[in-house]
Amino acid sequence: MFFADSCQHFFRPLTGKYREQVVECLRLLYERLYTAKADYGESLSREQILEIFAEALTRAPQLDSEDGSDHEGRFRNLREQSVWVLNSLVEYGWLEKLVDSATLTVTFPFSRRGRLFTQPLVELNSTRVRTRHRNTRNTLNALEAFASRGEVYDLIDAWEYSERIVADFTDMIAELEERKRELVREVEAQILVQQATEEFFSFMESRFQPDLAIRLSADSVEKHRDAISRVIGQIRRKDNDKKAEWERRLRQQLPELMVEGQSILWLMLDTIEDRMRRACEVKLPALRYALQGFTKRAEIIIRQLSYLQSNNEGALTDLCQSLGSSRQRDNLLAELGDQLAGFQLRLFDPRQTQLWQRNRKPPVNTRVEDEAPLAEDDQRGILLQQLLDQAFNFNSGDLRNYLARALGSGQRVSSRDLPLASAPDLLAMSHALEAAAVSQSGESPLMQITFTGEVASNDYFAQFDEYTLELKQRD
Repeated sequence: MFFADSCQHFFRPLTGKYREQVVECLRLLYERLYTAKADYGESLSREQILEIFAEALTRAPQLDSEDGSDHEGRFRNLREQSVWVLNSLVEYGWLEKLVDSATLTVTFPFSRRGRLFTQPLVELNSTRVRTRHRNTRNTLNALEAFASRGEVYDLIDAWEYSERIVADFTDMIAELEERKRELVREVEAQILVQQATEEFFSFMESRFQPDLAIRLSADSVEKHRDAISRVIGQIRRKDNDKKAEWERRLRQQLPELMVEGQSILWLMLDTIEDRMRRACEVKLPALRYALQGFTKRAEIIIRQLSYLQSNNEGALTDLCQSLGSSRQRDNLLAELGDQLAGFQLRLFDPRQTQLWQRNRKPPVNTRVEDEAPLAEDDQRGILLQQLLDQAFNFNSGDLRNYLARALGSGQRVSSRDLPLASAPDLLAMSHALEAAAVSQSGESPLMQITFTGEVASNDYFAQFDEYTLELKQRD
């Protein structure tokens, strides 16, 4: 049971009028113990914790009591309230009181439940850099490590990373929907086009570019799905002795997954493939649809607000204002009513209305015309068009020749080091990734593409993914 012993009223500190201040105390203490601000060489004493709580109480506001009564009392100063917060967190199981029998010093670390429940409170308003979009690549890297070394912990890591892929997509979609509703609420509360525009572009710069854009391009699940399936196929084709050893070790490490007549190794590989399939076919289209809905809603709102706050209201608005201030408006409206007295509005019955689409045949020119020589301007245009077509003409042979020059006597080259001496070299460099597809036909040596995860640039490309091209021997 969760609510047992000291955790019987675990959430009591977060229900009173000081709940926001208690949350801020937990956040600040968590940062001092488990983040980059922590000093792992020493434990926080009682006085240090009270100083942290005093700082947190100064930051956070005090909320009103919901039932109108005051059961938590009043405090004369911050220290007295800090002591009350510390005692409450220890009493209800958020913190533990440990006494060193040798030095008789008292420390107050987080309990296991307290640390697990405080972590989402810290991450909710955290501005630190998160690398959630790397879970796809982490899955692939862990599977490759397992296929090469045979360490079952790598397979367990790949299994956990694959679970986070679907969870991250769900969090992204929920965040986009929440931001869309928040944008609508802000516009309804105060019609400020400048603030709405800044909120939209702030999200696109701080959230879309560093995370969503990478998830939809460099770390797209569609991009790594084939590689993950290929590595899983290699694992399935391993020797039976190795697979039996892996199965035995997995049963020792994960006894809770043991089912009579079912292989844990096959269960984990099938689960990874199924999660990748759901991420590609279900979650990724849903994320794109949610992002499209968010951007479309923001565009509509910004356009509406721009129109409402525009100083140039148009001729129709000026005419309506002049009509409203005119002394002859009663006569004009009466005359207009007489003219519209015989007007009748009738609508078509939709059940009796059908749209017929006619197939129009293209006209055929049957006239016989004399052959006329091309003018000089027409000849020049045809020649220029041919030169343009030849300038951007590119085939697999040109790509192989370019990569042969780039590799020289070596077997590996990075995209950062590809030579750019002419326009054909620039065109070949932009199609270098197609070398892997060309090499699959068997007419040329096998070319393996490996993404490093880094981003590079040169004089012609502001930004491109860095990868290595390596010649491999065919099996």
